[in-house]
Amino acid sequence: MEDLHTNSTTSPVTPSSTTPSPIPNLTNNSVLSSAPVWPTVDGPLGLSEDESLSYARRFYKFGFALLPWLWAVNCFYFWPVLRHSRSFPVIRPYVFRSAVGFTVFTTLLCSWALTFSIGGEELFGPVWDKLVMYNVADRLGLTGWI
Repeated sequence: MEDLHTNSTTSPVTPSSTTPSPIPNLTNNSVLSSAPVWPTVDGPLGLSEDESLSYARRFYKFGFALLPWLWAVNCFYFWPVLRHSRSFPVIRPYVFRSAVGFTVFTTLLCSWALTFSIGGEELFGPVWDKLVMYNVADRLGLTGWI
């Protein structure tokens, strides 16, 4: 009866040879998978899981107040949450939505900047003078006193 039970720490042995195979047993617990996963990049020096939830939620909500760089901070600080999808199911929605929000914001900002820098006066025509900010002093008559 004891011969039927296998030790989970040994690798499988093929019947033709008595040496273990070079491929490790996938059921073994490796060093990397047994290491604790922390919700922040600080590791054990960082926040606890409850504090992490509070901070992730705040960064996500304040990102809507025209501060999308907080979404980037949220993604950076809680990178282990994004990397390990099943580790922190309560924190992950806030961090994932922050990543999506920052990506959308960055895409919109870059497309707006490229439209103005590449298109310029040729794209917008006579409206261009009202859109640009480098002639505000001339329009308001602030250059005559110099």
